[in-house]
Amino acid sequence: MSNSIALVTGGLGGIGTEISKKLATNGFTVIATTFNKEIENADQWVAEQKAAGFDFIVEEADVTDFAACASMVKRVEETHGPINVLVNCAGITRDGFLKNMDESSWDAVLSTNLDGVYNMTKNVLDYMLSREFGRIINISSVNGQRGQFGQTNYSAAKAGMHGFTMALAQEVARKGITVNSVSPGYIATSMVMAIDESIRNNLISQIPMQRLGEPVEIANTVGFLASSEANYITGANIPVNGGLFTSF
Repeated sequence: MSNSIALVTGGLGGIGTEISKKLATNGFTVIATTFNKEIENADQWVAEQKAAGFDFIVEEADVTDFAACASMVKRVEETHGPINVLVNCAGITRDGFLKNMDESSWDAVLSTNLDGVYNMTKNVLDYMLSREFGRIINISSVNGQRGQFGQTNYSAAKAGMHGFTMALAQEVARKGITVNSVSPGYIATSMVMAIDESIRNNLISQIPMQRLGEPVEIANTVGFLASSEANYITGANIPVNGGLFTSF
């Protein structure tokens, strides 16, 4: 796998960074994508990761823009090598009660969290099909399984990712491509840790393990699904939520 590429959208985020590290440790050349290098301080992120021993490449592309995704994927394939792993990790929130939610808040979340999965996957898929190999891993959410008060847009998008995963897995299974999703629960990212402590503690009290998950625990699951050890797993959703929501 040393010559193959793992492309991680939203790779500069808290979970995305750990996923990038895990895949690099597993021998992939990792390319992290960002919607805007300047806003996300990409150069600083690359320097910090390099100091920690990780040599990442950052590519810019707005996942809501199909043409931008197509251009970026083509550039990566031609410049860096075959994209054998795609991790769709880019995501945003625009929370609010539906009765107060304006159209822009709905559109922004669906465009990034769901349309973005189509835009990236569609453009990577032709290359994977030609090689008859690939790993597509979609980072969903526990709230796509159970719904969440104040998150109709986010829950709808993340649930849609599950349907996309199950359908595409059936389409490409004979071509050596697996498609799976991972559904994190509440994870100790900077966004979650910025929540008021009393609210955060209330969230933790609802989790049977009585703690937040760590970004590396999501990354470990992604690393497994990207490996040859998961060759016979496709169309699956792997929950990583400390028991917050269970189903079969």
